[in-house]
Amino acid sequence: MPALLYIHGFLSSPNSFKALQVKDWLQQYRPDIEYYCPFLTVYPDQVQTELDRIVAGVKAQGEDLYLMGSSMGGFWCSYLVEKYDLPALLINPAVRPSMLMPEYVGKTLKNYHSEDSYTLEAKHIEQLRALLPEEITRPDNYWVLLQTEDETLDYRQAAQLYQHCKLTIEEGGDHAFQGFERFIEPGIEFLAQRYQKA
Repeated sequence: MPALLYIHGFLSSPNSFKALQVKDWLQQYRPDIEYYCPFLTVYPDQVQTELDRIVAGVKAQGEDLYLMGSSMGGFWCSYLVEKYDLPALLINPAVRPSMLMPEYVGKTLKNYHSEDSYTLEAKHIEQLRALLPEEITRPDNYWVLLQTEDETLDYRQAAQLYQHCKLTIEEGGDHAFQGFERFIEPGIEFLAQRYQKA
């Protein structure tokens, strides 16, 4: 049974709109795909450990693993793609989160969907910076969805980093990526094809 790991964004959760859209679509149309969407903190070392654990578990079962990630989840997908040679669909991915995070250091951050709160320290920014891919070494593994009116991230940074990957850039939209549901089925097909070619 193939598995899909959906990685939610910063201060988000498995109850994010896109995560639930993917979960519901899989239940209806592809119940053969096992769905993972762990609740992730903002602390990079904890996130890295959890994601590595899930990948190791799926690989131990000998199953194909697909990745999807939005915003900060897209950054984490890239980490997993480059480390494990996995295919990924990225939605308005964060490209240089270590440059955005310093403004949050020392402040209390609250999760959008739960009562959890966090405080980032300078060491967390350094952990993120250490994980940052200098370049994309597996361009065929990515399909990157961008909308130009993303109010949180500059889409041009992602367009530059993923320039040699499959890119879909839509005029307008926002950080949530309007109309994402249009890409779930073709996204799954893209991820599956990566294994068919292998």
